[in-house]
Amino acid sequence: MDPAVFARIARRIADASLGGLTEGEILADFCTALNAADIPVGRALLGADTLHPVLAGRIFGWKRDQDETILHEFGRSATVEGERKWRESPFYHLEQSGAAQLRVRIDGHNGDYPFPVVTDLAAEGYTDYVVTMTRFGDKAVIGQLDSIYASWATDTGGGFTEMQIGMLEALIPFAAAAVRSASVRRIADTLAETYLGRDAARRVLSGTITRGEAERISAALWFSDLRGFTRLVDTVTPELIMPLLNDYAGAVVAAIHRHGGEVLKFMGDGVLAIFRNDGERHTDLEAATHDALRALCESQANLREVRNRRANAGLPVADMSIALHVGDVLYGNFGGEDRLDFTVVGPAVNELSRIAGMARSVDQPAILSAAFRQAAGGLKDKAISLGRYALRGVEMPQELFTLDAAFLRKEAERGRAA
Repeated sequence: MDPAVFARIARRIADASLGGLTEGEILADFCTALNAADIPVGRALLGADTLHPVLAGRIFGWKRDQDETILHEFGRSATVEGERKWRESPFYHLEQSGAAQLRVRIDGHNGDYPFPVVTDLAAEGYTDYVVTMTRFGDKAVIGQLDSIYASWATDTGGGFTEMQIGMLEALIPFAAAAVRSASVRRIADTLAETYLGRDAARRVLSGTITRGEAERISAALWFSDLRGFTRLVDTVTPELIMPLLNDYAGAVVAAIHRHGGEVLKFMGDGVLAIFRNDGERHTDLEAATHDALRALCESQANLREVRNRRANAGLPVADMSIALHVGDVLYGNFGGEDRLDFTVVGPAVNELSRIAGMARSVDQPAILSAAFRQAAGGLKDKAISLGRYALRGVEMPQELFTLDAAFLRKEAERGRAA
């Protein structure tokens, strides 16, 4: 083993990691460096489990004759076929045996191969196959991310030499550490977006984490919740509540995100979201209100589908009300010294809460404030007055509006076709 070559490749891996390359980019760069050092890798596969609400893990594939790595993501719910393939894989063998490596010499092999993938590799002209699993220490494990598994194949006659295998074995921990770093960064992004929202996550990860640090913004404000939820909780078994909340929240969140909104928090059965006047997608407050209206219309269509599906399955259903308002709010970090929330605060948020609380009195699925109607413009007869109401904690009575049902259906169809 040439120490200079080893040091050069190790430094290249470190630079790739420090430079913020993704897992796939690190794998491609590592394989390129190996080939430049006369370690003839023709095909490589690298995978890791992850910490993600939907995905169980990712696998990156590289071949010498392709321009970029191929990413395959697999979910938490394994199919029967997927489970069978996993149990027939060499990675499963290493996981169960506790071994760190196995090697199958394809060139000159007689009889059946020990794994189906080796049969495929032989048909493609590969001559040697090495599978590795780099395990982490207990303190380095994050969720299911407890190891990096990889495979390395060559099409060189006679396969890898013992010196090449030795070099590969020595360098793989460096590559695994770099990939773990990239995976942890990806996990941080995913968890921040999942629990904070996309824009809030971006701000927090870019350094906006000081308690009390906030920005004054103009925004369309959204609050939705289930009508009669308290009564429903008292009449069904607890095991049915979480799926119900997930179904209804999923229908609303999908519409909000599709039209540029940001979900800030869930409060029991309630959803608080904003459509910011950000100067980009929403060039002004009017544009933000229009996207909020599109999201409202689409969410109503989504909710009808959820209700019908659940009713047909004999599951409990509920109605949802959505309140829309506009105003200037503070958007940032609020809370105690060791527990912060990234959200919006201000009189407009309090008014939104009071408006949403009128849903039971007016018995309407959508409620708009007069300020929202004015900011949106062009609603005219599409917004139907519900009268003036004295809202708790709000000095002046407020006129509230709902939307014409035909307009809701038309806008929902238009939004889905976009």
